[in-house]
Amino acid sequence: MEATAGTRLAEAPAVDAFVTDAPVAEALAQDAPGAPALARPVAHQRPAVTELRLSAFGPHRAAVFPLGPVTLFAGPSGSGKSQALDAYEALAALASGATLESVFPDPSARVPERAVPDAQRRRGFRIGCTVDGPAGPVRLDLAVQAEPTLRVVGERLAQDGQILLGTALRDPGRRTVQASWLTGGSVGMTRAPLPDDRLGTALLPLRVAGSTAGQRRVLTAAEQVVVALRSVFPCDPRPERMRAAVPPGAGRLAGDCANLADVLRRTRHECGTRHALLTEAARTGCAGPVAGLTVRDLPDGSVAALLDRGPGRPGTGLDRLGSGELRFLALALVLLTGPGVLAMDPAAELVSARQALTVLADDLDRGMDRRQGAELLRLAQICCARGQVRLVASVGEGCAGTARGLPGVSVVDLVA
Repeated sequence: MEATAGTRLAEAPAVDAFVTDAPVAEALAQDAPGAPALARPVAHQRPAVTELRLSAFGPHRAAVFPLGPVTLFAGPSGSGKSQALDAYEALAALASGATLESVFPDPSARVPERAVPDAQRRRGFRIGCTVDGPAGPVRLDLAVQAEPTLRVVGERLAQDGQILLGTALRDPGRRTVQASWLTGGSVGMTRAPLPDDRLGTALLPLRVAGSTAGQRRVLTAAEQVVVALRSVFPCDPRPERMRAAVPPGAGRLAGDCANLADVLRRTRHECGTRHALLTEAARTGCAGPVAGLTVRDLPDGSVAALLDRGPGRPGTGLDRLGSGELRFLALALVLLTGPGVLAMDPAAELVSARQALTVLADDLDRGMDRRQGAELLRLAQICCARGQVRLVASVGEGCAGTARGLPGVSVVDLVA
């Protein structure tokens, strides 16, 4: 495994999507040819997942992956690139309150191959992460029984070597786990049952009063983990769904980016600077001249997006663009924007300006040529450098080769 991490860029003032564009615009300006590279390290002022652990998950055993501003998983088919992103997405969904059944519809597929069941025919998997932020690094580890019944059998939330929350399956006949969390004072620990199909860490704010120093420490750690994991946007642009005109809506981009035209309508009216940055990126990622990205209102009330080719030239609708061009436009828009324009539900514990959006993109460069992949990496490198956006993606070898050695970009090479 290779992890090539560059220096982090200086922290920018907190901003919400469509409030001010100065940080992104300044970062892109600083990236102009000849501009000096910023190299001041920054602390994790926004909660962010800095390590993914796959102790036993699919093809992975005892795997530990450090995550930086931009982390790309590379390797041959079957090496576990998609499984790594699936584990991250699963933790994010559980932190949002989802049940195990909804997150793992086929749990047996997550059990490591050749895993031997115990005397009770039980098999399972283990995943975890570390979240860094204002409270310092916090570890979350989760053990899940996949067979014969899907359930949580153990969870641990820890900081500085101290267990803040621990759960264990004491009675297989009950659909609960026995949980204990730090209380402090004369009590020491509080014990109570929790459901065996949900993440206990996400339930703590509903169960812990915060009346003691120990309880407040537990709440702070749990909220930091929940904020980081809920600030995730899984993105898989589907060109076949992006070509059609769409009805106008709230302008919040779906994970498959099928409503790209509606979101472009919003960015044109509410965020001229970011829309201009996207247009500039389109000049590199799309074939032919690009004077702008426009939206046309159709007679049936729907909207369609097109590339403005300049004076005297007809525009090109999204329905005529190649798959690589459409994926490039959608992913560039995601990197240039924020939670305010993405169909996601970030944690309410912190305002979005104090959260770091993490974009998960499996097969990031699918359908793209090297030029498009390189431009997308350049955008990711710039947009993720200030801590407001992070990218975790799987890529092909061509994109991985371009990324190796780029400041702020880590390439994790997996072996089948």
